[in-house]
Amino acid sequence: MSEPPNSDLANIELSMEDQRDLLRLAHESILSGLEQREISLEPPNERLAQPRGVFTSLYLKDELRGCVGYVRSENSLYRAVAESARAAAFADTRFSPLSQEEAPQVCVELSVLSPLQSIAPGAVEVGRHGLLVTMDGYRGLLLPQVAVEHGWDRIKFLEQTCRKAGLPVDVWREGAIIEAFTAQVFGDKVQGR
Repeated sequence: MSEPPNSDLANIELSMEDQRDLLRLAHESILSGLEQREISLEPPNERLAQPRGVFTSLYLKDELRGCVGYVRSENSLYRAVAESARAAAFADTRFSPLSQEEAPQVCVELSVLSPLQSIAPGAVEVGRHGLLVTMDGYRGLLLPQVAVEHGWDRIKFLEQTCRKAGLPVDVWREGAIIEAFTAQVFGDKVQGR
């Protein structure tokens, strides 16, 4: 098994302008969902037209309010952001749908993923890698920032990814497929919203 490639090689680094465009798109997608109207999903440049995995996390008063995404996307990153933002606002079953009153206050965080690669458990780096654990039709994914936010070490991160999959926490030691990715993470708080 190999470590994921250096993120400089695996990721298309998004410029500040690209990041602002995607954050605006996420907010516009949420508002258009509330107003039941369509928006243009034509990417403004080639970088945003590439198919990429992405997760959209929504926060209200620093509390998670929704998180939905794609590990891999057949569609452009631009379309994937629009779809995942709308799904995070209205289809994350852990939360009630976002209201018209909440929409202007919600902060968006986007995690644009590199391609998945197999990884040995000992090569997992907390804060750098996100994980996907798969076994017997069960899958669990945690973004790189989750382990840091919770103060987990590598073992706890592997165990919690197994738990997220609905699997025993120790299946990462044998039998489970472990894949890693890196992510370019940005959001409204960083952008000064």
